[in-house]
Amino acid sequence: MRFYISILFLILSIPVLGQERIIFGKVTDANTGDPIPFVNVFLKGTNTGVTTDFNGKYELVIRESADSLTASYIGYVTRTKPLTNAPRQELNFQLAEDVISLDEVVFIAGENPAFPILRKIVENKRRNDKSTLDAYEYETYTKIEVDVDNISESFREKKFMKKITSVMDSVDQLAGEDGKPILPLFISETLSQYFFRRDPRMQHEKIIKTKITGVGVEDGSLVSQFIGSSFQQYNFYENWLNIVSKEFVSPISVGWKTYYDYELNDSLYVDDDFCYRLDFYPKSEQDLAFSGTMWITKEDYALKRIDATVSRTANLNYIEKIKIQQELQKTSGGAWLPSQTRVLLDIGEITENMAGVLAKFYTSNREMVVNQPREPKFYARPIELNEDYRLDAKSEDYWDQHRHEPLSETEKNVYQMIDTLKSIPVVKTYTDILKVAINGYRKIGKIDLGPYLALYANNNVEGSRFHLGMRTNIDFSNKWILGGYLAYGIKDEEFKYRMFVERILDRDHWTTLRLAHGHEIDQVGLSAEDLIGNNIFLAATRFGRLNRPYYQDYFRMTFEREVLKGFTPSVSFTHKFYKPEFDFAYYTSESRQLDEIATNFTTSELRVQLRFAKDELYVQNDNERLSLGTLKWPIFTVQYTRGFEGLLGGDFNYNKLSINITDKYKVGFLGTTSLSLTAEKIFEVIPYPLLKNHVGNESIFYTTAAYNLMNWSEFTSDQYVTLRLNHYFEGFILNRIPLMKKLKWRLLATGNVLFGSLREENLNNLPQLTEEGNLTAPIGFLDPNRPYVEIGYGIENIFKVIRVDFIHRLTYREVEDANKFGVKISFQFIL
Repeated sequence: MRFYISILFLILSIPVLGQERIIFGKVTDANTGDPIPFVNVFLKGTNTGVTTDFNGKYELVIRESADSLTASYIGYVTRTKPLTNAPRQELNFQLAEDVISLDEVVFIAGENPAFPILRKIVENKRRNDKSTLDAYEYETYTKIEVDVDNISESFREKKFMKKITSVMDSVDQLAGEDGKPILPLFISETLSQYFFRRDPRMQHEKIIKTKITGVGVEDGSLVSQFIGSSFQQYNFYENWLNIVSKEFVSPISVGWKTYYDYELNDSLYVDDDFCYRLDFYPKSEQDLAFSGTMWITKEDYALKRIDATVSRTANLNYIEKIKIQQELQKTSGGAWLPSQTRVLLDIGEITENMAGVLAKFYTSNREMVVNQPREPKFYARPIELNEDYRLDAKSEDYWDQHRHEPLSETEKNVYQMIDTLKSIPVVKTYTDILKVAINGYRKIGKIDLGPYLALYANNNVEGSRFHLGMRTNIDFSNKWILGGYLAYGIKDEEFKYRMFVERILDRDHWTTLRLAHGHEIDQVGLSAEDLIGNNIFLAATRFGRLNRPYYQDYFRMTFEREVLKGFTPSVSFTHKFYKPEFDFAYYTSESRQLDEIATNFTTSELRVQLRFAKDELYVQNDNERLSLGTLKWPIFTVQYTRGFEGLLGGDFNYNKLSINITDKYKVGFLGTTSLSLTAEKIFEVIPYPLLKNHVGNESIFYTTAAYNLMNWSEFTSDQYVTLRLNHYFEGFILNRIPLMKKLKWRLLATGNVLFGSLREENLNNLPQLTEEGNLTAPIGFLDPNRPYVEIGYGIENIFKVIRVDFIHRLTYREVEDANKFGVKISFQFIL
């Protein structure tokens, strides 16, 4: 009987053993829901398997008898699932991150076999790097999603979170069977054309269509520019990659051996290219470097695929993980262009009672054309929005036809959930508060109220000062901007005001004309014009005792136009009446008699400025144009000012000429350096408020806008040269000290050098103090052969937000009340 049962079992098993089964599915990250490319999916105990594609998908045809399927990839916990006998079955995997640290890689005897391959990669960089092509262009599709993750029970219990419980109850469907719940905040899709030219180095992106859905995010022109391909450029052939404003060393940089350890793990075919698989690890876990795997072609020694991760041990704030996955394809020009890129930015919880944030970016490039550069004028605007970039952009038919990759069911649910969240009143309230905190203005219909930093101040001249301002926004007009403010001081019982009107004449070659008029109180050496870009420091200077204050009535007209890409001249005319509120006087004639003095004066001046920033990147924020800085080149600014005596009551003829060069550059593992070099000369004799009164800082707060150990208006010059230097060591030095590296503190160094002088004619223009009079005292000035020098060193990133600077004043230490040494603090949110 046993014999017959065995025969029957074998007969019934024959169809199963010979049956062909198709197994397909998708492998995703259990924490983020993102697809995981390059995962090994195989039948357990056999050599039959396949690798997932860039979108985490796989399909495997099997004929063997097997009862389980395994998914395995470096950095993740291997997972196995059972199979059925169905001829076609879907099997999806969600892999959890493996938190166990990798063992140190040790090679014994002989050269590491990965090193010859790395040397070949560097030798062939120029042939394979896309930036060496004369030009390239392609159609690009970009998808961005931002979610809240790591939602703890304590976070759910917060008062405002209880009001969206109904939404949270259904959030699990966005993560899947094994994933963690997430709360989506933003999702966008963009279709555009991207163009690059090497010489001169220029880029241009034309946004064709956008689709944006987000909590507190409007489908405005600024957002549409940031979600395109221009901000998703990752080139591992460059020695350093700029990510979240930090510089990360590439695993195929020229200095690869300094930063990384490598292991040659395998050789295999990837598509039609035979590749070496290299795993790489940073030598120091706190360096801004990657760990991961890359596939290098044997024929060209080109990067075919890369999966690179920056872990939480790196010297970064708030960032739990950065993951970049990229697949490249060879072009007819020889170089390789990215065909698909996926980036994950995992921002951790700032405190235990808060949630984290996931930002996910996906880019796909098609229809590549190389070495056909366009005319330089074609690249005039780095980012251009198609006229109908929002029209019909939400049509699903359009996106179904033009998406490079279909939306997953999870992503479709994201759109629906965000629409639900936006309708909840408490969400609207918190997003409005956040907008005011970021922009400084509160939008009400066609006007913006603000800025909030100026609402209140208190000082010895005005007492309590109350301020209310407004400006129109793009809902009012995309060509006209009207604005102004009204302020009142309780002590001086005087109104201050400003009103302006601006006309945007051309958006392609950014051209504006602005008229402004006002009555305000200002300070010698601390005027608003001197502190442009330092709004917090400027607001702080209106508190306490004002330094040599004066009232001014002014009218200004300014015309600006970007004539060529990077070259922006501007012309302005300013008429001002100065009424000092401190002991001040000047001689009105060369005879310098005490009966020939005045205290008030009027100026009428014309200013011409030429600004050249070769590769500066701009975006347009409704009616504003915002600079994102330059990529490699310094910024040059030349300014000439001419004062006219007799024109509209002007009291003086004078000429001023100034030149400024600013730059920021990387110095490898030593960090980043920024410098500013300025020279100015004033050719005539004029009252000292019109000379250069160097900005001092007597507060306990550090600022880059001032000489931090110089007293208020301590020195005045009519010609000077100054160099400001700041160096940020990032994690260098402290990362290598065992007891310090876990604190993630970062060293920095600063230096300010000022050569200045004051001609005798300008010094003698000030009446001296007399026993009988109360005329102003002489001003301080520098010895032309002896510079003012202060140097500093400090630590930033203390508790992630505090910076402490220790500053030494090396010269003019004998001056009365001079601060020879100071400790200054500041607060900054940096990564």
